[in-house]
Amino acid sequence: MMRKFLLVALLAATPATADVPEVVTDHILPGVARFAQAAETLSITAARDCTADSVIPAYHAAFDAWLGISHLTFGPLETDGRGLTIAFWPDTRGVVGRTVAGLIAAQDPVVENPQAFQEVSIAGRGLFALERVLFGESYGPDHYACRLVQAQAGDLGRMAQAIDADWADYAQVMLSAGDPGNNIYLSAGEAGQALYTALMTGLEFNKDQRIGRPLGTFERPRPRRAEAYRSGRSLRNVALSLVALQDMVQALSDTATPATDDAFQTAFDQIESLDDPVFAGVSDPVGRLKVEILGQKIAFVQDAVTTEVGVPMGLSQGFNSADGD
Repeated sequence: MMRKFLLVALLAATPATADVPEVVTDHILPGVARFAQAAETLSITAARDCTADSVIPAYHAAFDAWLGISHLTFGPLETDGRGLTIAFWPDTRGVVGRTVAGLIAAQDPVVENPQAFQEVSIAGRGLFALERVLFGESYGPDHYACRLVQAQAGDLGRMAQAIDADWADYAQVMLSAGDPGNNIYLSAGEAGQALYTALMTGLEFNKDQRIGRPLGTFERPRPRRAEAYRSGRSLRNVALSLVALQDMVQALSDTATPATDDAFQTAFDQIESLDDPVFAGVSDPVGRLKVEILGQKIAFVQDAVTTEVGVPMGLSQGFNSADGD
């Protein structure tokens, strides 16, 4: 009986381990492939018909797919600043608008050369620069803006394909963590730590940036600081990001996470109750409260993940390139 008790105690004391292979094979690689496909469709669509009415549906599909992997701000997304180029936000100085306006005003021929376009400022490339054109002043098929859309969409397609190809190799780096010759992840624990940091940073970004920026202060709300408000995607981005992050939790943890599941569900319930796609209601006390509550629900998710995933696995949120510090 005593030996059985000691065995049970030993098993209970054994820390859980991050399921790196499942995260890589079931969460990351499929997500990267979806983004590559959606970005390629966006590029092809723009090449055929670059007018806004034609491109906008493909734009939304590509943005949706991006939110499935945007939290993976390491490895192939960090290479050459790809992640920041794809989604240059927050744009605290308004450089996206100025850069796009400058390209159009100058009728810059750089749009005719895909390789040269890669040297354009990241503020003139990616999803937010493309949003400026698609949801800005109307333009016709013969307008310079149409060629700019084609250049931006083609550039996104090429970056997405490169990320997809690079993740095929980087996946093996993560899966071989701790093996001789792996100089990036010296142990399996380091790979798990990288994934956990990306997960927690993704949750933090939703709370502090996607929710926090439009909230501003009670005296000075900032609805026009909401992410992708021009395309009406602000709340949608939060929802899709949380879906991806919940999927990552389920892949990362090798045990049940009931409190985390409940916390995610309460956040989704709050999103469903919001009839405010761009957080315009933050200027109204009642509407503001609903958005604040969503931020609180995301904070509850963070706490639950820490308790049910981080602590049992001996993981803590480390530095992430998206932290900006």
